[in-house]
Amino acid sequence: MIQLSLIGIGSGNPDHLTRQAMRAMNAADLILIPRKGEGKADLADLRREIAADVVTNPATRIAEFDLPVRDPAITDYRARVDAWHDAIAQIWADSIARDLGTTGRVALLVWGDPSLYDSTLRIAARLRPAPQIEVVPGITSIQALTAAHAIPLNEINGPVTITTGRRLRDEGFPPGVDTCVVMLDGECSFQHLPDQGVSIWWAGYAGMANQITESGPLAEAGPRIIARREAARAAHGWIMDIYLLRRA
Repeated sequence: MIQLSLIGIGSGNPDHLTRQAMRAMNAADLILIPRKGEGKADLADLRREIAADVVTNPATRIAEFDLPVRDPAITDYRARVDAWHDAIAQIWADSIARDLGTTGRVALLVWGDPSLYDSTLRIAARLRPAPQIEVVPGITSIQALTAAHAIPLNEINGPVTITTGRRLRDEGFPPGVDTCVVMLDGECSFQHLPDQGVSIWWAGYAGMANQITESGPLAEAGPRIIARREAARAAHGWIMDIYLLRRA
């Protein structure tokens, strides 16, 4: 049987690695590293650096694979994502069969935590025969965001909603809460909210050496965030960002 370890590696800072993550990496026979193209080479480079620093087991091998892109011809969002996940699972299966065979331990280094706003577990569920799955939790971008701004995630006795930019744009501020965290937003969807009475705490590259932050009332901070995000994306070729919104 294949044993698959999904290892959370934090949000871009090698110091985020836990001792459990280090043990799991050294226990692996094979570590798979995804390549997302030249524009996101930093993500593969960081995984390579972590593996080079942490792995001391001479029997552990490293293999890389190219991630497929979503098919723009599929107009339905869910169907497009499902087809993309199917394609990734097939690449995983092919890589494991080629580089390891039918038995052994495989590790994937997952940005943040494998169980929070990440599809690695859903992709792993597509593998046949089903592997034995181990999840090693990691520091998430939510934790990196709140730490960067030295703020608590929630107010006293206050619930928090975690949502996406797409839903914030289409549905507005989530009802019934005063705090929401927005992930996977490529369009600065906070622009669609009434900006009065709302504050924002934003981070690009949260937890990484090139982390950038902005905060303040949405009416004032929103334009600064848009400008800094655009400049950072142009400079690096990619950006991952996250923000927290709170109503007064």
